[in-house]
Amino acid sequence: MQSVTDRIPGGPNGPKGFRARQYFVCLKGILLREGLRFLNQRERFVSSLVRPLLWLFVFAAGFRQVLGVSIIPPYKTYVMYEVYITPGLCGMILLFSGMQSSLSMVYDREMGNMRTLLVSPFPRWFLLSSKLLAGVTVSIMQVYAFLAVAWFWGVKPPWTGYLLMLPALFLSGMMLCSLGMLLSSVIKQLENFAGIMNFVIFPMYFASSALYPLWRIQESSPLLYKICLANPFTYAVELIRFALYGQVDWKSLMVVVAVTILFLGGAILAYDPSKGLLSRKQDIGGNA
Repeated sequence: MQSVTDRIPGGPNGPKGFRARQYFVCLKGILLREGLRFLNQRERFVSSLVRPLLWLFVFAAGFRQVLGVSIIPPYKTYVMYEVYITPGLCGMILLFSGMQSSLSMVYDREMGNMRTLLVSPFPRWFLLSSKLLAGVTVSIMQVYAFLAVAWFWGVKPPWTGYLLMLPALFLSGMMLCSLGMLLSSVIKQLENFAGIMNFVIFPMYFASSALYPLWRIQESSPLLYKICLANPFTYAVELIRFALYGQVDWKSLMVVVAVTILFLGGAILAYDPSKGLLSRKQDIGGNA
């Protein structure tokens, strides 16, 4: 009769490595868990739509006459202010959703669920990537729900743009969720998360091209313009903006891909048992 270790892939007498079907079952389980959590937290879905809709319905009406938008790529004519800020509001949903996913990881770590996941025999990079993919999938669903409401408000890009923007949303969501995962590795207590959000989310969002064109920022503040150019969220917004109108901003694409690799690699290293959770556990035990 085989022992438990004999049946574990990679064990002394077990098969070497996992098969594709086993990876798929693990990925499916993580996706279903994240999806069920999202469905059971309806207030999370509502709150994810309130912020962008508030900007679209209220702030856009007030800024429409003040912040006129010139003819800049990818637009071929003058556009209303609410049309201009829609890609930035899509980025807002991805940004807040990424931070919300990191909050859930901090909560799972305190409750012990995250440790249970990470002690699985599956590779750590695969488990974290699956968790990341689940969070991105949920955030993309929220973006399309927002665009459906915005369509009735007069924001009507080409129909093909809704499909063509999907890769841009995926890449941008991967970048922002990777950032959230990286932050979750350094947040030791759930109470510290609000402060981290204030120092990350709001500077990233307001110091970008989400709400106003970069040429206007350059006219008013050259320093802020340089900060916006160094902000990866700017390139995520521009990638979504161009994709929504069937174009590719290659510079933004390269920046988003590079920053995603950087953030995801940092998160995987931070969750290494010898450097991340294990050392944190020892620190807590020592302080206790």
